[in-house]
Amino acid sequence: MKLISDVYGLLWGDLFTIPLPGGSSIGISLLVLLLIPAGIYFTIRTKCLPIRCFPEMLRISVEKQSHGKQGALSGMQALIVSTATRVGMGNLVGVVAAISAGGAGAVFWMWITALIGSSTAYIEATLAQMHRQEDPLYGGYRGGPAYYIHHFFTRGKTKRYSVIAVLFALSGLLCWCGVSQVISNSVSEAFYNAFNLPPIVSTVILVALAAVIVLRKNATVKVLDIMVPVMAAFYFVITLIIIGKNIALLPDVFKRIFEEAFGLRQVVAGGFGAALMNGVKRGLFSNEAGSGSAPCAAAAANVSHPAKSGLFQAFGVFIDTLVICSCTAMIMLLAPADLLDGLTGMALLQTAMQHHFGNVGVIFTAVALWLFSFSTFIGILYYARSNVAYLFGDNWLSQTIYKILALVMLFIGGLAAYTFVWDLGDIGVGLMTVFNMIAILPMGGQAVRALNEYMATRKK
Repeated sequence: MKLISDVYGLLWGDLFTIPLPGGSSIGISLLVLLLIPAGIYFTIRTKCLPIRCFPEMLRISVEKQSHGKQGALSGMQALIVSTATRVGMGNLVGVVAAISAGGAGAVFWMWITALIGSSTAYIEATLAQMHRQEDPLYGGYRGGPAYYIHHFFTRGKTKRYSVIAVLFALSGLLCWCGVSQVISNSVSEAFYNAFNLPPIVSTVILVALAAVIVLRKNATVKVLDIMVPVMAAFYFVITLIIIGKNIALLPDVFKRIFEEAFGLRQVVAGGFGAALMNGVKRGLFSNEAGSGSAPCAAAAANVSHPAKSGLFQAFGVFIDTLVICSCTAMIMLLAPADLLDGLTGMALLQTAMQHHFGNVGVIFTAVALWLFSFSTFIGILYYARSNVAYLFGDNWLSQTIYKILALVMLFIGGLAAYTFVWDLGDIGVGLMTVFNMIAILPMGGQAVRALNEYMATRKK
């Protein structure tokens, strides 16, 4: 745990602090220093992709989809797989953690992180498409950062491994084991609050059901195709009902978000710095832009142009943070502040839901978290396929061993300490981001040229 704490401090701790008026200061971490400037840089390079290309993102999301190759995914299926992991733990537990530590202002910085992060998501997903390979085990295609990092550093030479690509692949497997623990940890807490169910019981049920899905060859995408759209739409509708019941409070909620975002209203220690750092950190964990996770799904899509897969993933960031994360934020911020004082974790969200819907709200939160968590776990094991294949070659033994390891981590997490499992997940995603950024910053021009070519073709 000390090792995890030290590495966490290196990635997410303050490299330096910037003094602010009034005697406060803001700490800048390595990950924020990498991702925020990179997001701004890619937004400029793509000529403000989040706004300029948003109509095209909507258009391709409703056009007729076809995977066109046995085992391959359609662009929408790749979006659903990546959304399964984005619309999951970060949207419920992550938003709760951000607001608990950084106040309502953290929500604003999550929005900003999503806007600039969608450009980064486009770049890495398009690169994954351009450097993918055929998948001899599962059919279709595979790819992701391990593969384009490998191509970047080997420069066409025949080499089995690249050091940075290996480090990325290992970091990804570490991250997804950590996330597996976060999933079961949060589920066991929510089910204990809702049903007084012992953590060991809820954890065993979750692991058993997950094993039935992930140990079968082609069950993953079929399950996610059904689960993700239904649960995201239902969660959105529930939030609209809550907003409708509390419509008079909405202006005050937005006022509070913007005031606390800039430290104008000090409700937590640290003010502006706490709101900014927690909003950015949890926003990055939620939408995953720049971390290299979603490109593992983007590479598997069989689309007519690489840029389309990138636009699908950029759209996924919008769905994740600007829609679903905002839903969780509204559920919490439309509840009386004094009711939530001193609460953390799932107890905070469930108390807010209890205020809106009574005991049914507590049960709904537990069930929603279970569904979100289940889809996240299935999604991350889909991501893991390409990393396992890069490290250990194309064989069912290594694929199955990693799945069993992830199931073991899922079990352990249900009984582990809350902050410990969050730190492990943050370390994994942090290391992935560092190694991914080493490649996408110099390689980004390939994706920018693909976007320009694609948009020019669309105009014609």
